[in-house]
Amino acid sequence: MPTLAFATFLIVCPTAFFLGILFSLFPYDYPLLWASGSPTESHLLQTEAHLRLLHASPALIVRILHTMIFLGLAGLITKLYKPSESNMLFDGGSLVLYMCGIVVYVANIVKGLRIATQGTYGSEELENTTRAGREEDPRQSVVGREDNLKVLSASNTILALVLVGVLILQAGQWYAERAEEKEKVNMREQEERERLEREKEEAEEAAAAVAPVGRRVSQREAKKSR
Repeated sequence: MPTLAFATFLIVCPTAFFLGILFSLFPYDYPLLWASGSPTESHLLQTEAHLRLLHASPALIVRILHTMIFLGLAGLITKLYKPSESNMLFDGGSLVLYMCGIVVYVANIVKGLRIATQGTYGSEELENTTRAGREEDPRQSVVGREDNLKVLSASNTILALVLVGVLILQAGQWYAERAEEKEKVNMREQEERERLEREKEEAEEAAAAVAPVGRRVSQREAKKSR
């Protein structure tokens, strides 16, 4: 039980840590995704500057981030070692969501940070291709600067929802285990009450069986004394 509690700690803390990072990006993501009208040029410049700062973080920051990712994964794998039915349901679902989050991070967020740092968006690449005299591939979709930033913001939102799903599953597991433990305690108390009632009934039956014998013995002694 202590091992499972520590493993849950390893899952919840990194997940909350990642949600905190994503929440700090929300002021940049909100105007891109939900604000009415197109984002202003100043906001796009601020977002790009912030993304470049994140991408140029020192190696120590990147190592801390990847260590937190590994700790969450280690906690999930630990809880799935010799799993119970509850572990398979809740922790298995948490592991699937966690891996989906890792895929979103590697495939979309890291790539989006790299593109924002280099400034080589789809439309600019198309212009460079045209200038170089190469033919455009009609199967290749062109995503401009604003759309790239929107994709990155949407990836942050998807990742946040995935991580919230992990926390919900862990909270659901805690609630289910607590309810199950409470039910077991109630069953043990019920069994104890039934056992005491049976013992009481057996004692009363034994006393009722002994009483006539005692009366007969007392009557015989009374006759002898006469």
